[in-house]
Amino acid sequence: MAFCANCGAEVGGGRFCQKCGAPVGAPGAGPAPGPTPGPEAPPYSQPLPAPTYNAAPSLGMTQNMAGALCYLFGFITGILFLVLAPYNQDRTIRFHAFQSIFLNVAWFIIWVVITIITLGFRVIPFLGIFISFVLHFAIGLGGLFLWLYMMFKTYNGEKIVLPVVGPMAEKQAGV
Repeated sequence: MAFCANCGAEVGGGRFCQKCGAPVGAPGAGPAPGPTPGPEAPPYSQPLPAPTYNAAPSLGMTQNMAGALCYLFGFITGILFLVLAPYNQDRTIRFHAFQSIFLNVAWFIIWVVITIITLGFRVIPFLGIFISFVLHFAIGLGGLFLWLYMMFKTYNGEKIVLPVVGPMAEKQAGV
């Protein structure tokens, strides 16, 4: 079996190496320098370090993911995480669940109060309806941004304590 003097590849039976194009059988061309081709040793691989999570090993998901999911569907997911067994023993997840419940109840109460207040404005022909629309739009948009903000910050591992409902949630969660 002949090998290319330039790259060491196996040469079939031509005048040029099929891998590098060097002429084969030229005067002075001998065996390829270096080790003879053969099975290569597998590359040295170092074991990867174990991933670190900020949750107890018995939990199915990380603490920050469970905390962010507490806000996903409002008080429904908050209640779910207070009932589900491995999550209801973690104080941080309990805090986010209680804060989600209290936040959504407070947001609903604010929405009802704004609706009652703006019913009186509807007697004013154009301005009353405009004020009602603007207030409802502001409450809805503010609630949407607060909901997204809480999910984002919680997922990133930050604990945001909201002004009124946060201390109540800390007290209920035992934080």
